[in-house]
Amino acid sequence: MRFSVATLAAGVPLSAAFAVDGGQKSLGFNHKPKGTTTKGEKNSPNIVFILTDDQDLHLQSLDYLPLLKKHLADEGTTYKRHHCTTAICCPARVSLWTGKQAHNTNVTDVSPPYGGYPKFISQGFNEAYLPVWLQKAGYDTYYTGKLFNAHTVDNYYSPYVAGWNGSDFLLDPYTYSYLNATFQRNRDPPASYEGQYSVDVLAKKAYGFLDKAAKNVHNRPFFLGIAPIAPHSNVEPRFSSSSSSSSDPATLQRRPTKEHDDIEKSVSFTPPIPAARHAHLFPDVIVPRTPHFNPSSRASGVSWIARLPHQSAENVACNDHFYRQRLRTLQSVDELVAGVVARLERHGLLENTYVFYTADNGYHIGQHRLQPGKECGFEEDINVPLIVRGPGVKRGEVAEVVTSHVDLAPTVLKLAGALGDKERTEEEEEYGLDGEAIPLTAEDLAQAKAKGKRHEHVTVEYWGFAVSEGRVFEKDATRFWTNNTYKAVRILGERYNMYYSVWCSGEHELYDLQTDRYQLNNLLDPSSFATGKTPATLLGVPVQKVVARLDSLLFVLKSCKGKTCIRPWEALHPAGNVQNLHDALSSRFDSFYEKEQRRVEFDRCERGYIVEAEGPQFETDGLVYRDGHRWDQWV
Repeated sequence: MRFSVATLAAGVPLSAAFAVDGGQKSLGFNHKPKGTTTKGEKNSPNIVFILTDDQDLHLQSLDYLPLLKKHLADEGTTYKRHHCTTAICCPARVSLWTGKQAHNTNVTDVSPPYGGYPKFISQGFNEAYLPVWLQKAGYDTYYTGKLFNAHTVDNYYSPYVAGWNGSDFLLDPYTYSYLNATFQRNRDPPASYEGQYSVDVLAKKAYGFLDKAAKNVHNRPFFLGIAPIAPHSNVEPRFSSSSSSSSDPATLQRRPTKEHDDIEKSVSFTPPIPAARHAHLFPDVIVPRTPHFNPSSRASGVSWIARLPHQSAENVACNDHFYRQRLRTLQSVDELVAGVVARLERHGLLENTYVFYTADNGYHIGQHRLQPGKECGFEEDINVPLIVRGPGVKRGEVAEVVTSHVDLAPTVLKLAGALGDKERTEEEEEYGLDGEAIPLTAEDLAQAKAKGKRHEHVTVEYWGFAVSEGRVFEKDATRFWTNNTYKAVRILGERYNMYYSVWCSGEHELYDLQTDRYQLNNLLDPSSFATGKTPATLLGVPVQKVVARLDSLLFVLKSCKGKTCIRPWEALHPAGNVQNLHDALSSRFDSFYEKEQRRVEFDRCERGYIVEAEGPQFETDGLVYRDGHRWDQWV
């Protein structure tokens, strides 16, 4: 089915349920590594990875991308339960490219001292992340667009980013300037593209790399990363009168240290800017008016979120415009997807190429009274698009397996032949991966549905600030909150669907998304107990019994490494007799979980990952269900 611009302009959303059926011949993961071939043997697959910036899933952005639907969703599999692990750009991207949780990368912010490109370098990842590993596996690697925050016109060469045969990076402080981008190609000096539309410039660069890779594909397969800034806010650096008008990346890196600091002294946030050809689209579209959109009765959540005021009509109208601008901006990405597929087909490479499409994190606009932004643990911010097409991937499928960003590096490595077929290989331990390969074929998806074959959780963590990217309407309102540090676990299993979090302030959240899909009723809010909104039982047992299990699960996950991040229940039960929450709810474990095990707590709130502030650690303080031994004594 084709969808016209007129249909889109009228604001008619496309169906989010993809119903096309069928399949391609399954090639599985058993491709010959290092790009070598013999007569009659198919070459190792090529991989194109498209990574958008701040794209939502729950605000229906996919419904307005007909070319994405045609070329990827209808021809591949959509993973509806895919989550990022840290809901902000740089930490999410480092986790994606390394296959490690943020507490294992220690890149937890978008700028120094706790994050950004300098932190990525200081942690040693320039020599130990996906493109470097792919080159060792025999791949040519290319990348264009945004890599990391705080990768600037002043530090791009100290050192140069490793792992790419060809690169053309967006650089701060102009990364988010849609009409004033600066790119830096290979070892060349930065080049300004003032007046040109950023996503269109990037598309041409991506096509150029694709053409170059195609010329050598008979010798070496390729990986191409494409990372447009859409639909991120437009962000312009504010230069002081004494600073150079050409570059001063410190203005973009600076973060306020107190809530009353004015972040707009450093940068100016505006809605994203679409290409001129798309600026007229969707004139009547508004943010979906779901029950948690600007709730009138009371704020939801905890900490600073629970104190947010009800948004005025003027505020809501402004946010509706912000939403339309995001949809308009994404139209250039939609065209980019079609352009990539067309060139793959032209080069005769489409049938042997995997195309991944995802976003670094999600986005909220008005939900829970939040102004436009991310950084929260709600579904809008952590549940993000993931679509994959390629050899053996089922067409038109919507998969319900639980996946996360730390699973993407293992997936790509396995496709490249750099990982074995066993559950946990020596190579995975060498790479230090905290995730496991995502099932792509119909056979693999069927196996993943079997009990105990796939993890049912996502570890969610965040440190430091939260920022409002919309207009400030209240007279004394702030757009910056410093205390937004929390640990959480998202668990989706048979007959349960929950989110549990612990904040550095000591506040707790528990949402039962089976009955409260919009996360409006925190079952651990004292007022919920008082008003009877907290049920006496959950999953057929007292609520606190479930909480004790979830807290112990989070206790393991908040500092886990490697296999423990994938199989956390085995850390608690070395005998292997507990594989999921249902197993853990057995009454014989009541004392272990409810009385003996330590609880998740913080010693203090910090803006980054400082172990001394993180409270008790499972590796030294946690118990295993075996004669009361501590985990470090058992292992």
